[in-house]
Amino acid sequence: MNTDAPRLLGQFIRAHRERLTPPARAFGRRRTPGWRREELADAAGVSVTWVTFLEQGRQVSASAAALVRLAEALQLSLAERATLFELAAKRDPEQPDAPAKAVSDELLALPKVMAMPAYLLDRCWYMQAWNSGAEALFKGWLDNGEAGHNLLAFVFLTPLARQLIADWPVRAERLVAEFRSDFSRHPGDSQLQALVDDLMAKSLDFSQCWQAQSVQYREGGERLFNTANGRQRFIQNTLIPAAQPDCKLVCLMPVPGA
Repeated sequence: MNTDAPRLLGQFIRAHRERLTPPARAFGRRRTPGWRREELADAAGVSVTWVTFLEQGRQVSASAAALVRLAEALQLSLAERATLFELAAKRDPEQPDAPAKAVSDELLALPKVMAMPAYLLDRCWYMQAWNSGAEALFKGWLDNGEAGHNLLAFVFLTPLARQLIADWPVRAERLVAEFRSDFSRHPGDSQLQALVDDLMAKSLDFSQCWQAQSVQYREGGERLFNTANGRQRFIQNTLIPAAQPDCKLVCLMPVPGA
């Protein structure tokens, strides 16, 4: 948890406590709006001291179970509940993984309007759309007319990838570490697990990379490809659409004179 998170969590809990309508059995003069800390603690089945320390922004241990009861007592919406768990740096045990959404037509059209090679990856790293620049770069794969173009399967299961990607060992290892970051956000996703199982069975290289447990965010940087026109250098940028954050628009900007 970052150093500012406890303070923000405390402010969040207090604000939502003060928005609650006082209980019907409430009595006595109320100096503050909403519920008292004692009332919230009673409803959540926790101690008043614990609620007080949380609201004061102290470093307090908060179990997922206690946060579940606190969220219910505060009558939080789904978005508010998610914020509570994010600020507490905990995973909500009762929040099911959202099903993968169909990629919208607007997103599918994005690669086509890019002047540089670009492609769109879905939640399981399947190519959902790409432009002519990407098709030319990945000649022999994206232009082969087959369905189900998975980036990980391409990198680990096709000889073409080892020829095309100039620094294949480094890029392959990095790719698995980036994929694990996505995988960890959806631990119950059967499609992701099936993909991992299939690659583990078919590729010793993937299996070794996966078992290494390395995790990295998907970042940009230089990418080198051995093409029919010689070695080509690009700067990769990955954009995450706000409407569908499980997708990635990958853009490869050519480096002039490379």
